[in-house]
Amino acid sequence: MDATLVNRVWYLAARPTGFPAETDFELREEPAAQPGPGQVLVRNDVMSVDPAMRGRMNDVPSYVPPFQLGAPLDGGAVGTVVASRSPAVKVGDSILHGLGWREYALVDAERVRIVDTAAAPASAYLGVLGMPGLTAYAGLLDVARMRPDETVFVSGAAGAVGSLAGQIARLRGARLVIGSAGSAEKVRYLTEELGFDAAFNYRDGDVRGQLKRLAPDGIDVYFDNVGGEQLEAALFRMNVHGRIAVCGAISQYNTPDATGIRNLSLLISKRLTMQGFLVLDHWARREAFTEEMTGWLREGRMRVSETFADGIDDAVEAFLGMLRGANLGKMIVRLTDVV
Repeated sequence: MDATLVNRVWYLAARPTGFPAETDFELREEPAAQPGPGQVLVRNDVMSVDPAMRGRMNDVPSYVPPFQLGAPLDGGAVGTVVASRSPAVKVGDSILHGLGWREYALVDAERVRIVDTAAAPASAYLGVLGMPGLTAYAGLLDVARMRPDETVFVSGAAGAVGSLAGQIARLRGARLVIGSAGSAEKVRYLTEELGFDAAFNYRDGDVRGQLKRLAPDGIDVYFDNVGGEQLEAALFRMNVHGRIAVCGAISQYNTPDATGIRNLSLLISKRLTMQGFLVLDHWARREAFTEEMTGWLREGRMRVSETFADGIDDAVEAFLGMLRGANLGKMIVRLTDVV
């Protein structure tokens, strides 16, 4: 292993105010560290950019520590081990770990998971077979407790989690699956390729009216990735004893002064359940999720879309593009030609 190997790493240079700017990030070159006992050095092949990363750029307490100024960013990545001092992980193994935003990562072997990139592409373990997939599965089936023959609405339905949540609802027997997205192209994608029964473009306005037209008999389950106006509109359409799984609120991540929800009293009159959740609390479901999702993929019943950026230089632009909704499905940064 070349002891002078150069690593390129993205650092947080400033805490964003509102929508992040490229100047909030800094790409540095530094020597790649060599593994000590129980460690591996991995060349990252693909890395993830996720909406939750925006929250970690704020210096506020949360379920995970915020990113530190002048320190490297991190996130999900899959790479190939190039040096190992662990008997459990060999050179050449493909591993899933949490030190993305860099070309090479030094990781404790006990904190990685070996994945089979012959069975599925490396990117799948950051998407459909990874955190977004389990988030969609657990959020819909365990948190929202979706039952067959119910009407399901998914906001942000063309994104990494939403595109899977809507398909899971369909495969698990929902009567009607409705999605929202931010362009006519994405609306067509939801209905013509993913099998949503109906979809609308929230940028066309009158979200409440569009939802009323598509769900005249109300909504039983709302899988919320967006918050804001769409959550307010969904509350008006929820049926009595409906359930809302709050996965994200991306419409408000970059607008700290956004207007609040004005109709929460409907939680009382309609006896609704609205619950936020984290995938971290649902790891026990991973085996069942993997088995069912793998079966759907093998049978061709689950469609997967990915949007790729290429090279560590484009990682920030990929992240900003994801926040703007430029992605169809999961946004992935390819760092090598292994996908």
